[in-house]
Amino acid sequence: MSNYLHGFIPEEQQRLIDQAGFLAPKIFKKIDFSGCKHLLEIGSGVGAQTQVLLSLFPQLKITCVDYSEAQVDKAKENLRGFEDRVTFSVQNAMDLDLDQKFDSVYICWVLEHIAEPRIVLEKIQRHLLPGAKVFLTEVFNSTHYTFPSLPFAQKYYKAYNDFQSRIGGHPNIGASLGNLLQQAGFTQISHWLGGFHLDQTHPEELKIMVSFWVKLMKSGAGHLIKAGLITEEEVRKMEEEYQKLPANENAVFFIQFVQAFATV
Repeated sequence: MSNYLHGFIPEEQQRLIDQAGFLAPKIFKKIDFSGCKHLLEIGSGVGAQTQVLLSLFPQLKITCVDYSEAQVDKAKENLRGFEDRVTFSVQNAMDLDLDQKFDSVYICWVLEHIAEPRIVLEKIQRHLLPGAKVFLTEVFNSTHYTFPSLPFAQKYYKAYNDFQSRIGGHPNIGASLGNLLQQAGFTQISHWLGGFHLDQTHPEELKIMVSFWVKLMKSGAGHLIKAGLITEEEVRKMEEEYQKLPANENAVFFIQFVQAFATV
């Protein structure tokens, strides 16, 4: 797995929890694990998405896989009370090795951080029962648009995406989910777009989204500054531009992600 752009500090762990709650209405519109009994979650992190899954699908038992012991420790803390439904495995999904097979898989905001996502999907396929449901949600960062244009934010966003590519990530992997699933041997593949198109017809949602987005962008600031791609002053100006956006009567914020379904 490549270096994780956002880091593992407590503030980032809390951001992941907040993000899961904020995005859940968008992410889980079409995800359906009804009828499934044992789900494999790859890149479960601090258990933020796991908690949503446990709530939506009370019949599920979940095996959480993450390569970061610190994230798994935090997940165990966050998921206290669900010990009878959740088990954890600290391992790299590129070398996935589990002693059972599953009837469902959930991966969200993970493949973008993995150097060889096709290998991960191939490893997962070997751990699935016939007819298993697979749902993926991934970024398509090139779709981001604002009006008016925000020059410092654009510079920062380019550095953010360039850096992720440099360390082996994939900031537009959502667009390739169908191909990756097919190449890994999955069938019945379908995909669809989710995301946000906000303007002054929904001013409160616009404010909330911009606030969420700034936190997401700043989560990578330390890496970008250390790499010499962005200065602390440019981070501050990026944040200022976004914060002013909701006050503009012509403001537009747009971003899309891609979801995919497949089976074996």
